[in-house]
Order: sequence, then C-alpha cells, then structure tokens
Amino acid sequence: MHPNQHADNIFGSYTSAWVGWATDPEIRLAGSSAGVITAFTNWLVETKRVSAVVASQEDHGNPRNTVPLKIVSRDDAIRAAGSRYAPVANLPMVSPSDFSSHAVVGKPCEATALAQLSNALEIPEENRPVTVSFFCAGTPRQSATDALAVLLGAPSEQIASLRYRGDGWPGTFKITLKTGESRTMSYDESWGTHLGRTVQWRCKLCVDGTGGHADIAVGDYWEVDSKGYPAFEDADGRSVVIARTPRGEKLLKEAARYGALSLSPLDLKLVAAVQPLQVDRKYTLAARLLGRTLAGKRTPRYSGYGLARLSATTKRSLKAAAGTFIRTRQGR
Repeated sequence: MHPNQHADNIFGSYTSAWVGWATDPEIRLAGSSAGVITAFTNWLVETKRVSAVVASQEDHGNPRNTVPLKIVSRDDAIRAAGSRYAPVANLPMVSPSDFSSHAVVGKPCEATALAQLSNALEIPEENRPVTVSFFCAGTPRQSATDALAVLLGAPSEQIASLRYRGDGWPGTFKITLKTGESRTMSYDESWGTHLGRTVQWRCKLCVDGTGGHADIAVGDYWEVDSKGYPAFEDADGRSVVIARTPRGEKLLKEAARYGALSLSPLDLKLVAAVQPLQVDRKYTLAARLLGRTLAGKRTPRYSGYGLARLSATTKRSLKAAAGTFIRTRQGR
C-alpha cells in the first residue's frame, strides 16, 4: 500500500473515494451508471494524457458478441459506453511496449493480471498503463446473451445493436433491429433472472469484485428501498469512484478541474450499504472456498485479504459452505 492510503474490509486499499458522474449529459445518459469511465477515458485521449484507451464494445458484425477496441476519439468513447455482460478479453490489445502511452479499462481480474505482469517485468509504476476497473459480479456466459436475443424474438441477422444497460440508470437490456424496432427487458430481469445466473464458477470464487489493483475503480451508487435493497428505477446516474493510487487520485482531480467529471467526497461505509453483493462476497468467500475444497475440487489461494477474519462462524458462512459443497457435488 502507498503511504497515506486507507484500508477497507470490503473495498480494499484506496487513496480517496467520491460520488461522481459525467458532466456531459450525452455521456452520462449513455453510460451504464453515470458515464464516469466514458467521460474519464475521453478526457485522457482528448487531453493527450494517453494515445489510446483499451476498452470493449459490441461487435458491429454480430452485436450479440463483445470485442475489444482502442479508444482514440470521443466517437470511440461513446461507442464503448455501457457495460457488456459477456466474455471479452481486453489485455491482448496492449503490449508492454505500449504501457506508458496507453490506458486500459478492464474487469478486476484483468487489472490484477496487468499489475502482476508489470511486477514480473519490473516496470516502474509511472510507466505502467493507467488502469480503470469497475465493480464486477462475474462474467455471464455468451450463451446467456444469445438466449435473451431468442427470448425477445431477435434473430442474429436482424440485430443492428445490443445494449445491456445505459440510456438511463440503470437502463434496460435493449436490442434494436435493422428495421428500427426495439425489444427491451428491465435490468432487474435481464441480469437477475437470466444473465446473472450463468456467471462462470471461477467468478464465484473471485476475491476481488471492486477493482482492487486498478488506479481507479467505479461502481453503481444505488438508491435503496426501505429494506436496503437497490432500487432499479430510472434516475440520473451516480457512481462511487475510488482512487486506489496517488496517480489515480491526481488524474481524477485533474479531470474534475477540466470539467469532465463532477466529484464529491464519499464515505465508503455508505457504499457498503448499497452494494450487498460485494459485501457478501467478502464475508462468505472463505466458507465457499472451504465448501469447494470439501467437495474435492481445487481452489484459488488468497493471502492478505483477511478472509478468515471476515468469515467468522456465522449462519451466513455455514450456509455458504454447505451450498457450495452441494452445488459442486451436483456438478453445477
């Protein structure tokens, strides 16, 4: 950890935390949450902090698929706006020779891999890519997106575009046909009933869903109902924005001064209350790893995360261990 950093049981180490959104109305609307990543990456390119930003977008040849791209203009940034709940690998788009001139937007696991590669190559921090990640609940299978398209009566050859979220917060799963007709499904249903249930096993055993090894991590800062459950009603997007390194904090403040972002200090304890999945991940992971081990499967080894301390013998942990054991033995 860098000097002057803080530590949080759920969200890891950080320098500062903010609630933020894109000041550009078009970008804020297009983004999945509040357009923070889109506005920030556009600012990086626009002000020539970097020559390109590696991110992802829909495959224009087959919009059901997701592909990586390099953002070098505002148009590119807008096209890449919005989450893609499907498999995609961004890291092959950047080589070590590009590290000092590029930024990378990726899943928390990609931010971790990039940090480990930089460490192995002994690349100084100032010469590493600026890394931006996001809160992640896991990667659904590609087949889940394909099945949703079928469910909405949208044959692949007739699809002009496919968005998982955006055009509002949280927005809707939306398929636009080449005829101009749109087919939609609420975010709560598309993720909660379909996509989220196909998350791969490895993601369920992941220790970091909040971009702990990135310079900057961004997540939804939901409104909640009286029971503390996130309210998925359309509103102006708000994001929690975590600067994890001094470099990340410096760049965020510069982007805010430039006028690309609106940022206000935020207590991460308030974020824990509206990110129940990330809280549950940390408090039950040790138990889920135990359940998987008892079922005869190999599991990742984590150190430095305090998992044993967080997973005290509670009913939640016992239930998680038993459930993981049963599902593993059933081959699910």
